[in-house]
Amino acid sequence: MQKNQLSLADTLGLGFMTFAFFLGAGNLIFPPLTGFLAGENMTFAMFGFLFTAVGLPLLALIAVAKANGKIMALLPVGIATLFAVTIFIIIGPAFAAPRTGLVAFEVGLKPFLDDTSATVQIANLTFNLAQLLYTFAFFSVSMVFALFPGKLLDNVGKVLTPILLLLLVGLAVSVIILPGSDVQAASGDYASHPLITGILEGYNTMDALASLIFGILIIDILRKKGIESPKIQTQYLIRAALIAATGLAFVYISLFYLGATAGDLALNVTNGGQILTNYVVREFGSFGLVLLSSVVTLACLTTAVGLLSACSEFFNETFPAISYRFFVVILSIICALVANVGLSELISISVPVLMMIYPVAIALVLVTFLTERFAHPVFSHRLVLSVALLFGVVDGLKEAGVNVDVLDFMPLQHHGMAWLLPTVVTILGCLFLKGEKRQDKNIAETLA
Repeated sequence: MQKNQLSLADTLGLGFMTFAFFLGAGNLIFPPLTGFLAGENMTFAMFGFLFTAVGLPLLALIAVAKANGKIMALLPVGIATLFAVTIFIIIGPAFAAPRTGLVAFEVGLKPFLDDTSATVQIANLTFNLAQLLYTFAFFSVSMVFALFPGKLLDNVGKVLTPILLLLLVGLAVSVIILPGSDVQAASGDYASHPLITGILEGYNTMDALASLIFGILIIDILRKKGIESPKIQTQYLIRAALIAATGLAFVYISLFYLGATAGDLALNVTNGGQILTNYVVREFGSFGLVLLSSVVTLACLTTAVGLLSACSEFFNETFPAISYRFFVVILSIICALVANVGLSELISISVPVLMMIYPVAIALVLVTFLTERFAHPVFSHRLVLSVALLFGVVDGLKEAGVNVDVLDFMPLQHHGMAWLLPTVVTILGCLFLKGEKRQDKNIAETLA
């Protein structure tokens, strides 16, 4: 007999699980440093950051629900597959997933070690021994959780996340009661254009990209729970998205405030994780360090589990001859290897790639909401995404150090958002295209 609804506990578990999937490495290390650099302009920078790190993921999840999980259905099959593979590689073995293990090591374990200088030579490559052992252990645990996707809701939503939430609430309350110092003056780009800088900094969380994937994973989990109706799936996905967005906003605001009031705690730091560590050590000593270690490790672990599960599900569906469990194992090994590149190096490599792909993801979410308003939905989807990709590549090349001064006349080019105006103009143009406003029969069947 088909199950038509979840219990209240299951619904909350679904929302907590979604929140936990998003709350990973970048969510904890970027806001404190952004808050510190923004200083007195923290409010503007925070709104920009919340737009790309909370608002866009929320909209993306709702868009996935609206499209019944087929958000790329109006693109050519080859292009849709290539775009999906690119997203899965970025949030999977290339950047986001390895970063979870790296941050868990840097913030969750390294402060407890007296000496982390020992190295080991493998195939003419030198690795930090402690980091190598930790990342392989971290992804081994993640692999075990991901091998049983049917139990994700129970394992993550009902067990790990409530513990994580309690720890985060404790940290947030302490930040408000025991601020580090007065808010400092803004520095760098945050002094001249904090809103745009905050928006671009939100790219680094990769959450808007992850939403396109997590939405599909959540729908699959709902099916495993007996929820087959697309309409009911959409309702639960939206509820989960709202719970996750609320939790993320709470965490970001408290971490922004921590960074803005960090004062001397943020001197000579290179990432927000160091600000976090310095704060809890000063206020709570060894107990605070254990608390922070627990928060970071749980946050990174739950995100790693979600990413491994989503990527393995996708590659298993794309290459059905290879089992889901094989992909879980092989991706876990790859993530552990990539994690040993180093945190700073991984972040620097990922930024140009994100500048290229993020505009396409944002445009995809927008056109999904406007599909019924386009007279020619297939043409509109493809044209808008092409324009977003073209100018996104320009922004990415600029970030990578390529000289694109010839395009300096474009609005927002200097700020790394050359894609925005052309994409918006293209969307408006598609909305005004003449023709019978209808859904082609084949399109309707595709989205059904």
